[in-house]
Amino acid sequence: MLANLTGWHMVIILAIVLLLFGAPKLPGLARSVGQSMRIFKSEVKTLKDDDTDGTDTGATDTVAEPIPLPTRASTRI
Repeated sequence: MLANLTGWHMVIILAIVLLLFGAPKLPGLARSVGQSMRIFKSEVKTLKDDDTDGTDTGATDTVAEPIPLPTRASTRI
């Protein structure tokens, strides 16, 4: 999908972004996108490291006991 983008497509997309957000807001927008990508990459790396450790918490294998609901007699004041 992105392989078909040429230089002109990128110029048009950049012009639209500039019109939508304005020039003063672009550095802050780029900074927040960079921070988001950095956080995302670190989380993906953490998940991959957890998978390669071989430690399984077993959270998917266990079934939680149901919490008993209070009866009418125990809710009286």
